[in-house]
Amino acid sequence: MAREFLTDLELMILIAAMRVGDDEAYGVTITREIEETTGRAVAVAVVYTTLDRLEQRGLVASSIGDPTPERGGRAKRFFRVTSRGVRQARVTQRALTALWTGVPQLTGG
Repeated sequence: MAREFLTDLELMILIAAMRVGDDEAYGVTITREIEETTGRAVAVAVVYTTLDRLEQRGLVASSIGDPTPERGGRAKRFFRVTSRGVRQARVTQRALTALWTGVPQLTGG
């Protein structure tokens, strides 16, 4: 059975969602976490599109929060990484680490 690995953006989104936590993981906070932590600019629309794809694959689950006055009464869609998503992130991490290991140009200072 072939393993399906996450793309770099998918992996970043999963990790960012875990970093901000289930109660705060929505498109804007995930985007902000990626940008602040990695320096990579990413559009919120791209994050939401990727989250939809990850949800279809069972790697994240979403729920709608309560409407908030600062958003004009609109509710936020929160995401949590599923256990399957955590496993997939680990598989991808191990694959990248194995590939990275032993490459002289990438070791040291």
